[in-house]
Amino acid sequence: MGDNREKALAILKTMLASEMAAELGKGPTGPSFAGEIGEMAMNNVFEPLWTDERLDRRTRSLVTVSILIALRAYDELEIHFPAAIRNGATIAELEQVIYQASGYAGFPAAHSARNVAIAALGRTGMLD
Repeated sequence: MGDNREKALAILKTMLASEMAAELGKGPTGPSFAGEIGEMAMNNVFEPLWTDERLDRRTRSLVTVSILIALRAYDELEIHFPAAIRNGATIAELEQVIYQASGYAGFPAAHSARNVAIAALGRTGMLD
């Protein structure tokens, strides 16, 4: 395992719920159909981007949430809303990202993202 892989796994442990981080640390698990997708995410997205310190993790999370809202990638938002809080973003900042997205990505995308945020942050106890 390279230095960036170790660094990426350490970051993941702070960003994700402990159960998710533990599963990712095991390597490929789950169904065999397209079973390499997690490793591809690690190699092509998480490891090169999240270990790059030219953007702090709070900023990187806010950018990521914005892009995922625009893409209507709601499964990923389930993970990235709580991760953004763990990376230092505030509830107020995430609300502003959703409001901003309503103007640039469309109201339906922003409204759906709001619903995902309420569910994801509520489950983790991060939302009053």
